[in-house]
Amino acid sequence: MFTIDQIKAAHAKVKSGADFPAYIREIKSLGVTHYESYVNDGHIDYHGAEGFTATVPQKYDPIPVSEIAKLEEFKIELKAHQQGKTDYLTFIRMCADTGIDMWEISIDKMTCTYFDKAGNEVLIEQIPE
Repeated sequence: MFTIDQIKAAHAKVKSGADFPAYIREIKSLGVTHYESYVNDGHIDYHGAEGFTATVPQKYDPIPVSEIAKLEEFKIELKAHQQGKTDYLTFIRMCADTGIDMWEISIDKMTCTYFDKAGNEVLIEQIPE
Protein backbone atom coordinates (compact mmCIF):
# COMPACT_ATOMS: atom_id res chain seq x y z
CA MET A 1 0.00 0.00 0.00
CA PHE A 2 0.94 3.63 -0.42
CA THR A 3 2.27 5.89 2.30
CA ILE A 4 1.65 9.52 3.17
CA ASP A 5 5.29 10.25 2.30
CA GLN A 6 4.75 8.90 -1.22
CA ILE A 7 1.60 11.01 -1.59
CA LYS A 8 3.39 14.11 -0.31
CA ALA A 9 6.28 13.55 -2.74
CA ALA A 10 3.84 13.34 -5.65
CA HIS A 11 1.91 16.40 -4.45
CA ALA A 12 5.12 18.43 -4.06
CA LYS A 13 5.44 18.39 -7.86
CA VAL A 14 2.09 20.20 -8.27
CA LYS A 15 2.67 23.92 -8.67
CA SER A 16 -0.66 24.78 -10.29
CA GLY A 17 -3.83 23.20 -11.60
CA ALA A 18 -2.03 22.50 -14.87
CA ASP A 19 0.07 19.88 -13.05
CA PHE A 20 -2.96 18.04 -11.66
CA PRO A 21 -3.43 15.31 -14.32
CA ALA A 22 0.19 14.13 -13.89
CA TYR A 23 -0.34 14.03 -10.11
CA ILE A 24 -3.44 11.85 -10.54
CA ARG A 25 -1.53 9.44 -12.79
CA GLU A 26 1.26 9.18 -10.23
CA ILE A 27 -0.97 8.51 -7.20
CA LYS A 28 -2.98 6.00 -9.25
CA SER A 29 0.26 4.09 -9.85
CA LEU A 30 0.75 4.02 -6.06
CA GLY A 31 -2.64 2.31 -5.58
CA VAL A 32 -4.90 5.23 -4.65
CA THR A 33 -8.48 4.55 -5.79
CA HIS A 34 -10.09 7.80 -4.60
CA TYR A 35 -9.67 10.61 -2.10
CA GLU A 36 -11.51 13.46 -0.41
CA SER A 37 -9.91 16.86 0.12
CA TYR A 38 -11.39 19.25 2.68
CA VAL A 39 -11.17 23.01 2.08
CA ASN A 40 -11.66 24.05 5.72
CA ASP A 41 -8.33 22.74 7.02
CA GLY A 42 -6.68 20.94 4.11
CA HIS A 43 -6.81 17.41 5.47
CA ILE A 44 -7.13 14.69 2.85
CA ASP A 45 -8.31 11.10 3.14
CA TYR A 46 -6.68 8.81 0.54
CA HIS A 47 -8.27 5.41 -0.08
CA GLY A 48 -6.90 2.24 -1.64
CA ALA A 49 -7.84 -1.40 -2.05
CA GLU A 50 -9.46 -3.45 0.72
CA GLY A 51 -10.60 -0.42 2.70
CA PHE A 52 -7.09 0.99 3.20
CA THR A 53 -7.11 4.70 4.16
CA ALA A 54 -4.24 7.10 4.81
CA THR A 55 -4.93 10.62 6.05
CA VAL A 56 -2.85 13.72 5.49
CA PRO A 57 -3.58 15.83 8.58
CA GLN A 58 -4.65 19.46 8.70
CA LYS A 59 -2.35 21.61 6.53
CA TYR A 60 -3.33 25.12 7.62
CA ASP A 61 -5.41 27.05 10.13
CA PRO A 62 -9.13 26.61 9.50
CA ILE A 63 -10.65 28.76 6.78
CA PRO A 64 -14.38 29.48 6.99
CA VAL A 65 -16.33 28.17 4.01
CA SER A 66 -19.23 30.23 2.70
CA GLU A 67 -22.66 28.75 3.36
CA ILE A 68 -23.81 29.64 -0.17
CA ALA A 69 -22.27 28.08 -3.26
CA LYS A 70 -21.54 30.56 -6.05
CA LEU A 71 -21.27 28.12 -8.94
CA GLU A 72 -20.66 30.51 -11.83
CA GLU A 73 -17.92 32.39 -9.97
CA PHE A 74 -16.37 29.09 -8.90
CA LYS A 75 -16.31 27.80 -12.50
CA ILE A 76 -14.49 30.93 -13.71
CA GLU A 77 -11.88 30.75 -10.94
CA LEU A 78 -11.49 26.97 -11.34
CA LYS A 79 -10.73 27.40 -15.04
CA ALA A 80 -8.06 29.99 -14.22
CA HIS A 81 -6.52 27.62 -11.68
CA GLN A 82 -6.54 24.73 -14.14
CA GLN A 83 -4.71 26.94 -16.62
CA GLY A 84 -1.94 27.46 -14.07
CA LYS A 85 -2.84 31.07 -13.21
CA THR A 86 -3.17 30.49 -9.44
CA ASP A 87 -1.34 28.48 -6.81
CA TYR A 88 -2.93 25.89 -4.50
CA LEU A 89 -3.55 28.14 -1.49
CA THR A 90 -5.17 30.79 -3.72
CA PHE A 91 -7.38 28.03 -5.11
CA ILE A 92 -8.31 26.89 -1.58
CA ARG A 93 -9.28 30.43 -0.53
CA MET A 94 -11.35 30.80 -3.70
CA CYS A 95 -13.14 27.51 -2.94
CA ALA A 96 -13.97 28.72 0.57
CA ASP A 97 -15.21 32.08 -0.73
CA THR A 98 -17.44 30.43 -3.35
CA GLY A 99 -18.90 27.84 -0.95
CA ILE A 100 -16.96 24.74 -2.00
CA ASP A 101 -16.49 22.62 1.14
CA MET A 102 -14.66 19.62 -0.30
CA TRP A 103 -14.03 17.61 -3.41
CA GLU A 104 -13.73 13.94 -4.14
CA ILE A 105 -11.44 12.48 -6.78
CA SER A 106 -12.38 9.13 -8.28
CA ILE A 107 -9.27 7.68 -9.89
CA ASP A 108 -11.27 4.86 -11.55
CA LYS A 109 -13.81 7.23 -13.13
CA MET A 110 -11.24 10.03 -13.56
CA THR A 111 -13.71 12.55 -12.13
CA CYS A 112 -13.53 15.36 -9.62
CA THR A 113 -16.77 16.10 -7.80
CA TYR A 114 -17.08 19.34 -5.83
CA PHE A 115 -19.50 19.60 -2.89
CA ASP A 116 -21.03 22.49 -0.94
CA LYS A 117 -21.33 22.61 2.87
CA ALA A 118 -24.66 20.75 2.78
CA GLY A 119 -22.99 17.85 0.94
CA ASN A 120 -24.66 18.60 -2.38
CA GLU A 121 -22.78 17.89 -5.61
CA VAL A 122 -22.05 21.28 -7.15
CA LEU A 123 -19.94 20.28 -10.15
CA ILE A 124 -18.54 17.07 -11.64
CA GLU A 125 -15.57 17.34 -13.98
CA GLN A 126 -13.76 14.79 -16.06
CA ILE A 127 -10.01 14.73 -15.33
CA PRO A 128 -7.87 14.75 -18.51
CA GLU A 129 -5.73 11.65 -18.84
